Amino acid sequence: MSTWTRFGVVRRYPFDLAAVSVGAVAAYLLVISFASENPLRLFVTVPLALFLPGYALVSVLFPAGERDARETAATAAERRPRGIDGIERAGLAFVLSLAVVPLVVLLLPLGGIGLTTTSIAAALGFVTVAIAQLGVVRRLQVPDGERFTVSPIASLGGLSGDNAIATASSVLLVLAIGTAVSALLVAFLVPASAGGFTELALYSEDEDGEVVAGELPSEIESGESIPLTIAIENQEGADRDYTVVVQEQTLEDGAVVDRTELRRIDATVSDGATGTGERTITPTAESGETVRISVLLYEDEPPATPTNENAAEETHFWVSVTGE
Repeated sequence: MSTWTRFGVVRRYPFDLAAVSVGAVAAYLLVISFASENPLRLFVTVPLALFLPGYALVSVLFPAGERDARETAATAAERRPRGIDGIERAGLAFVLSLAVVPLVVLLLPLGGIGLTTTSIAAALGFVTVAIAQLGVVRRLQVPDGERFTVSPIASLGGLSGDNAIATASSVLLVLAIGTAVSALLVAFLVPASAGGFTELALYSEDEDGEVVAGELPSEIESGESIPLTIAIENQEGADRDYTVVVQEQTLEDGAVVDRTELRRIDATVSDGATGTGERTITPTAESGETVRISVLLYEDEPPATPTNENAAEETHFWVSVTGE
């Protein structure tokens, strides 16, 4: 192939599909560059999941440009590829993206790939670029006069009379579709990016030495220690520093009248991990008293007076102290 021929192919390469391919790669690079809690990550994810895959697929399905009614009737027998205008393409891009994205998400686990933001963004970027190249081939096979091209100036020139009304209606339809789909996507993505959680749990050993939940003692002798395992599961999207405060609380009529801090534990838990620690606590209550042992979890430093109400997470159990 001569140099001029190669340059000719580059010159004929559709500008909109080049922008779609570059945009998909750029969106993926930005997704992996930002932290999960950064709102810019959601901002660049929206076009990658909402518009770009669908637009690339529309280009494969409809490589030709729009035809008016007279031209359609005159060329029906020529089997010219069906064409649509830019506004129709934008509307279909939103709709088809809703079909492409779930399919990609469903296929990832079948390939042994975990569902993470990075893997989904990589898969969507690859699929978008691949489909866009197929769209390029399809469009270059259409004769020059019939091929769809991006021409904003020509589109503005056609805004007159009935064409203006039809175009305005199409624009409003596309905006309505885009707004509805955007709201749906944001509602789906925001909990995923900002809806992380931390879980606190208490465990103890049973008679067989197995670590189980719900086996903490309800009665101990005065001065006896209680062994327990504290577990903190971090699903916040980033590493977290925690402080655990273990309190002995005396209640009267449902209200705490006395608090005694038994332990304070600092822990750092990686994102997606569960940190566990075995500790022993020794209640200071007098014989015959029943107290509540509360385990209060805080991110970073706790307040001056830790309570069950101001803790990020809390769990507790009751224990009665008997004589020696």
